[in-house]
Amino acid sequence: MSMPRANSLVPFPVSLNLQGRRCIVIGDDREADEKAAALAESGARVERIKDLGAFDDAQLADAFFVISTPQDEQFSARLRALADGQRFLLCCIDQPAHGFVSMAAIVKAGPVRVAISTAGMAPRVGKILKAGLQRALDTTFERFISCQAALKLRNRRRFPTSSAKRRQAMIDAAKGFDVGVTGHYPQWFEDAEASRRPRILD
Repeated sequence: MSMPRANSLVPFPVSLNLQGRRCIVIGDDREADEKAAALAESGARVERIKDLGAFDDAQLADAFFVISTPQDEQFSARLRALADGQRFLLCCIDQPAHGFVSMAAIVKAGPVRVAISTAGMAPRVGKILKAGLQRALDTTFERFISCQAALKLRNRRRFPTSSAKRRQAMIDAAKGFDVGVTGHYPQWFEDAEASRRPRILD
């Protein structure tokens, strides 16, 4: 089985502050609805373009981030040319050759967000990872994070002039927290791994 080259493109993960930013979602499907909702949750000023037939390049002027869901190569290439010229961030869903922002699978637990990316190599595995982490980061975890936030505010009042004491107090408050992750692999992969192990002869 051939493996990806070491210099294969791997996206650089970042978190965007979209508060008040003009973000545009192009498309009229469930994916577009989900992306628009996620952008709004992040505080973005979200605009929708649902009718490609009435699309005009000027609609993207001053956009900060554009997400497009239609699987239309010609239209996506047009968007990429606009993004290069107008300098906005562009994600063309399932068309990485045209966009330069890839969407990660997001695990949500209260204010916590965990982004998962397989660089497009194993999207199904990414979904399984998301589901496993989502089970681990349950309502108990959310309450724990809420307590941590309350402690952080209290420590600001207790130690207003000592960042070192505030930091140590938060380290102490997190002691004992841990998350265990165990991987289980399909039999075909286990068999392949077994064939790679050195055999000890009697």
